[in-house]
Amino acid sequence: MAASAAKTKTVNLALQGGGAHGAFAWGVLDRLLDEERLAFEGLTATSAGAMNAVALAHGLRVGGRAGAKQALSDLWRRVSDSARFAPTQPNPYQLLFGDWGAPSFGHFAFEVMTRLVSPYQFNPFNINPLLDMLRECVDFDGLQKDCPLKLFISATNVRSGKIRVFGSEELSAEAVMASACLPFLFQAVEIEGEAYWDGGYMGNPAIFPLIYNCESRDVVILHINPLYRPELPTDAFDIMNRVNEISFNSSLMREMRAIAFVTDMIDKDQVTKRSMKRMLIHAIEAEEAMRDLSVHSKLTPSLPFLLELRDIGRQTADTWLETTFDKLGSKTSIDLGAVYL
Repeated sequence: MAASAAKTKTVNLALQGGGAHGAFAWGVLDRLLDEERLAFEGLTATSAGAMNAVALAHGLRVGGRAGAKQALSDLWRRVSDSARFAPTQPNPYQLLFGDWGAPSFGHFAFEVMTRLVSPYQFNPFNINPLLDMLRECVDFDGLQKDCPLKLFISATNVRSGKIRVFGSEELSAEAVMASACLPFLFQAVEIEGEAYWDGGYMGNPAIFPLIYNCESRDVVILHINPLYRPELPTDAFDIMNRVNEISFNSSLMREMRAIAFVTDMIDKDQVTKRSMKRMLIHAIEAEEAMRDLSVHSKLTPSLPFLLELRDIGRQTADTWLETTFDKLGSKTSIDLGAVYL
């Protein structure tokens, strides 16, 4: 999306995955789309972030900023509807032991079940309502031919363990589902003879496609998974939740360490700016609010919950624009060492 005025600043967006918690990014994007001084060049995304990414691009293509806002709203409302028919919700444990909203023995039983019984057994027909929903919500053929953004969707190759980045010309509902395929819940997604799992294992999200393929040096990371928790987890639910967060933040932490290293070399004139690109990193996050959410709520896309996260996202983005917009294009707005190293 090209800049429309001299004061417009162009950024790249990096969207993390996080299941239903991705509705936080919906709210952030909804607010950023209201900001006419802000334009977007590249967008790298994983899992729920990938769903946000293709909805945003589709909406921009068919209806500009207003179309993008509508497409994101339609997507998450459809996600809420589709979840009623997903193989993991409702399930016998939920019905017997209570609602997903708070940890219970039912949650633990379901966690144990997914470790003992694979999705090839409890979901042999590979039912995934989100796949059909995506095909209905997004014109992937149109995006392949005429995408308004440089899109990069990450998935993990099951056999090689390497990251696979699907570019705009390769976009499909299957690619997005590959990026969002949690191996304990869904069968691996097969694309061109290769099997893929959730991209969060290798890139949540991957930053390098933006460095190599975009002119804008500004990267705005929309954080879903908390980086820091002050309390030591001691019960089973909290331990599983923290393991999940650390696992899905690890690839981003490694890339940020590399970016900080290169930035330091450039600042010390150890390399020239012509040979290495100095990236400007920014972050939109609501750590305190996201810390209060359990891992189980990622699998609970009830509409009231999604709308609450959307509102938190909008408020967070509004504050970020007030404090950070003037820094775009000139400096990194966060302390990379304190946050990521």
